Amino acid sequence: MAAPALSIEGLSYAYGRGAFALKDVALTVEAGSFTALLGPNGAGKTTLFALITRLFESPGGTIRIGGADLRREPTRALARMGVVFQQPTLDLDLTVRQNLLYFAALHGIPRRTAQARALGSLEQLGMAERIDETVRTLNGGHRRRVELARALLHEPALLVLDEPTVGLDVPARRAIVEHVHSLCRERGIAVLWATHLIDEIAPDDRVVVIHKGQIRASGPVADVNRDTGADTLTDSFNRLIAKEAA
Repeated sequence: MAAPALSIEGLSYAYGRGAFALKDVALTVEAGSFTALLGPNGAGKTTLFALITRLFESPGGTIRIGGADLRREPTRALARMGVVFQQPTLDLDLTVRQNLLYFAALHGIPRRTAQARALGSLEQLGMAERIDETVRTLNGGHRRRVELARALLHEPALLVLDEPTVGLDVPARRAIVEHVHSLCRERGIAVLWATHLIDEIAPDDRVVVIHKGQIRASGPVADVNRDTGADTLTDSFNRLIAKEAA
């Protein structure tokens, strides 16, 4: 059997000698699946993404991307993953094309191939006509589309997105959510999508509820609802959070 796109086991992290931001976290993201990491602000989502992307390193636990151990084979593991961080990371004074080609060059992608992939991704996102505009002239939703196109240039098997719709209006949020779901269906890309917005999660998605650094529930939305005795994911989430607070 093929290895999961992402496998995490026994992962913990504390800032200095303070309380644990993450404690014994385990989760799996299968190929072609959309997995929503759902939790309130401060639940540990961004810390987990920092560990997955190797901005931080945990003294224990394992992270495997496509079967490659992130600690032992970082180059091989990271090459299989595309990332959209919560904070924007585009160069505002470069054009869309320049931002994408610079990233492609870092991955060793030939220029002609990079040009074709960049244009193809931008076309799918309705951004092809903006390719030679500077990023500074784009609104927040369009910048996010460019970041998504950039994350896909090296054709990753896993795409991780940390609160990618923060600050966007409803139409822009909906467009990005729908496009990322289509990547799972049509291209078999595995997605880990961190959010605190339940309306970004579809009924057939998988969901991992995280609160105070620990996983409280994990599985298809219907299974989580059944296990909590709730009719909706909103009710399930509220019950899981209330149970922890009690």
